Amino acid sequence: MFIKLTKEQQQLMISEIQHFFSQERDEEISEFAAERVLDFVKESLAPHFYNAAVRDAKAVVEQQYLSLEDEILTLERPIKK
Repeated sequence: MFIKLTKEQQQLMISEIQHFFSQERDEEISEFAAERVLDFVKESLAPHFYNAAVRDAKAVVEQQYLSLEDEILTLERPIKK
C-alpha cells in the first residue's frame, strides 16, 4: 500500500471510525473492526481520492505554466524589419 501513516495518525483514524459508528449507527465496534474499515478505505477508496488530487494538482501546474509562459512572452521585444 502506498499510503504510509504514522502510528499516531492510524490510531486517530481508528478512533474516529469508532466514534462515527457510535454516533451515526449507534453501534460500538472494536479497535480491530475499525482497523479493518480503515484498511478497506486505504486499499479500495483512497486511490480514487488520491488520483483526483493528482489530476487537480496537474491542472493547477498546467495553468501556472501557461500563465508563466504568457508573462515570459511579454518580455519579447519587437524586431524591426
